[in-house]
Formats: sequence, structure tokens, C-alpha cells
Amino acid sequence: MIDRRALLSRSSLLLAGAALPGAAAAQSRGKPAPAVRTLPAWYADIEYRTFRWFWETARRDNGLVPDRYPSPSFCSIASVGFALTAYPIGVERGWITRAEARDLTLTTLRFFWESPQGPEPEGRIGHKGFFYHFIDMISGARFRDVELSSVDTTLLLMGVLFAGQYYDRADAKEREIRDLAHKLYARADWNFFRSDGRKAVSMGWHPGRGLIERNWDGYNEGMFVYILGLAAPEHPLPADSWGAWTAPYDRFWRGEGPTRRLAFAPLFPGLYSHIWIDFRGIRDTAMRQAGLDYFENARRQTIANHAYCIANPMGWDGYGARSWGLAACDGPGNFRKPFKGKDCEFFGYSARGPIDEPDGRDDGTITPSAALGSLPFAPEIVIPTAEALIRDHGDLLYGKYGFYDAFNPSFRWPGQPLEKGQVDPAKGWYDTDYIGIDQGPILLQAANYRSDFVWKRMRGSPAIRKGLALAGFRGGWLGK
Repeated sequence: MIDRRALLSRSSLLLAGAALPGAAAAQSRGKPAPAVRTLPAWYADIEYRTFRWFWETARRDNGLVPDRYPSPSFCSIASVGFALTAYPIGVERGWITRAEARDLTLTTLRFFWESPQGPEPEGRIGHKGFFYHFIDMISGARFRDVELSSVDTTLLLMGVLFAGQYYDRADAKEREIRDLAHKLYARADWNFFRSDGRKAVSMGWHPGRGLIERNWDGYNEGMFVYILGLAAPEHPLPADSWGAWTAPYDRFWRGEGPTRRLAFAPLFPGLYSHIWIDFRGIRDTAMRQAGLDYFENARRQTIANHAYCIANPMGWDGYGARSWGLAACDGPGNFRKPFKGKDCEFFGYSARGPIDEPDGRDDGTITPSAALGSLPFAPEIVIPTAEALIRDHGDLLYGKYGFYDAFNPSFRWPGQPLEKGQVDPAKGWYDTDYIGIDQGPILLQAANYRSDFVWKRMRGSPAIRKGLALAGFRGGWLGK
């Protein structure tokens, strides 16, 4: 059982003194931020439990990490990218040794470098230097008919490049990590996803069917695809590719004055790029014209997601100032049920977000990852939310590895053929799985909030610096 009294001492919230309203906005405007920002003592328990999810679910013979747990699962290559970034956090916090993290990281990079690639539909881990979205946990072969994924490979490569930055010592194993990180990044042929003549980058490719019609453009999780693609050492995207990404921006602007922002309804994964790239004080052409930067944009998105849940236009139970966060996550399943005099639709795994924003969908399901992953942007609303989620939901939502993926206080129909989770007749539906791509933002963004842990290392990455420069970013830590 969770000792909530120990974790949630109200007095411990006073330790969050750096997290005052407007602090994140001040950082975005270029004002100096404290080198170390404090979190309540109980928040460390969230970080430790979430870290253990990555450390304890990773296979020691190949480094693969499951998409979810405890349900039996294939590997998500994106989960591996988060894991490679998580291990050094464990080192710095004293949870594991550097040698342990180094050895598992090296095993992982060797496996992805050595596993067979090719155009065949089966028995391959990837093609053209990219990897399939889901792969077998043992062999690494493509799982069923999933796509060769441009964005999930980017998530993996972000972890790979972070490892190359972190393991900077002269011993042979750390040198090999750096060498493999460069080789894995250099092998990726980014123009393969434009090989039919399109200007933007396709979301993926299937053997025998070709490129997926939909591209990464506008404002969503694809931003860092272009940053890495532009800087690629051997197969870079054309110099004008950032223009293909920003071309549809007009469709994504919402709000006026201090609420004006590029909007994407699912809070995460829309902000994935911000985990590895420090956007404070740097601007591309679009942001210079708008008079803000992408960090401030993310802050406004976080506040908008929070405000939407408080307004609660669809009347769901359980929404409020300390119970919010709409993003891609698990759900109870695909049902139509009568709720407060309306015929309402519920979903299984799906992207969720405010219904008035691009890709908006709201079925009453909240994911803790959306709020906690936004910690650097709006700590003044995230920290009280984390406290309330543990206090109000206890073991139903907070377990061995931290927060279960999602919950829905409105779904109170027991005995249904659920896609995942369980129903408490009084409190609603609760997931019973943890999902790697939702665990990652919780842990990594807490590390960024505390000490810029991921950001400050990636600011030294030649790939990140070059990619941002080629995309037209100037100012701030880029020094231009």
C-alpha cells in the first residue's frame, strides 16, 4: 500500500518555491533561471518508480523495452529511446551505477546496429537505417504489419544521441557507445520518406505498399524529425525542408494575445521534441514573426489544456483544476453509453484533446503523463495536480512503477468487455498498464525541470545545433 501521508505532506509543497506562476514564462523570455529548481520531497518517489519501469522491464540480452507492462507486449522502439535517456538519470540520482547503465546502453546500441535491415516484409528490424514502430522483444523482427516509422525512429535516435553525449569518458565501452551513436544516426536515409517526390516527410512506409500518404507537417510530434533530418551527416533532408513543416501553420493557430499559440489537441505526444531540445529563447522565422518561442508556446498549450478541463464543455465527471491532462493514452474500449442524458462515445487507445483544437477528441479519459510531462512549462499547476492524483486515487492510479497510464471517472459500467484496465463502480475506469511513451515524459521532464539534465547535454550535440541552425533558429543558447 502507498503511504500517502508520507508522500503528500502539505508542508513539503513549500519546497517548490522556485515553481511560482510565471517562472516558466520568464525563462522563455530569456531571463536567467536558477541552475537547480526544487521539487517537493515526495515527487522523488514518482521519479524513482517511473525510472524503475524502464530499468526493470528492459531485456538484458538486447536492451529492448516493451511498449507496455504488465500486459504481454512487443517492443516499442520509442520506449527504447526514452529508456536510453532514462538510464543516466538513474546514474545521477544514485539509483544505479554508471557501469550498469553503460553496459545496458552498449548492449542496446549493438543490437540495433547489428540486426538485419532490408525491404523484406518479415524478419527485419528496419530498412534504410530506420526501424519498425514495434518489433519482437526477442528477435527484433518487425511485429506483424506495422510501419517503418519516421517519428518513432527519431524518438529512438534522440535517446541514441543523448547516450553519445552523456557517455563521454575515455574507456573502451564509452568510446564504442559514441561510435555506435554516430553510425546509427548517419545510416538513416531521411530522403527515403520523400522518395515519391513529396516535399514533406512521410509518416512511414510499408513493404509492398510504399509510403504512407500523410506527412509530418503543421504542428505535432514531428518537429524533431526535421531537426535531425536536416543535420544528418550522410543522407540529410534538403535545406528547404523546414518550410514544408511550417507551411500549414495557419491552420494551427488558436487564441488571441497572451493565449495565442500553435495548437495540437493531444498535449503529449505533441510536445515530445521539447524533452530533448531546449527551445527557450531560440526562434525560427515563424516564431520571430509571432513574437514568442516554442517553449512559451508549449506553456500556453499546457495552460489551455488545463483550462479546457476546468471548463469541461462535455460535462465529464472528475475534471478540474487538479484533475486534467488530455493526450494519447489507453481508454476503456470502444463503447456507446448513456451518460447524463446523452449518448456518449468512449474509446480504447486513442489520441485525446480539446475538441476545438486539431485532432481533438474528448471521452472523459485523463492521462497523468499529459500533466506531469508538462512540468517545466507550468510547474505551478502541475505539482498540485501530481499531489491530488495520488491523494484522490491512491492505489487505483499509482502503483509499483508510478502512475498507471490513464483513468476515466465517468466510465462506471462494470462487467464490460474492457480493452484494458478495471472499473470501480464508484470511481470509474482505471488502466492497469504502464506505457513506455507516457512514462518517459514524466521522468525526463522532471529531470529537465530540476537541472536542465537532458537539455544541457543535447545543447552540446552537433546534430541538434546544426539542425536548429538549418531550420532557421537564432538567438539564445545557439549564440546567433
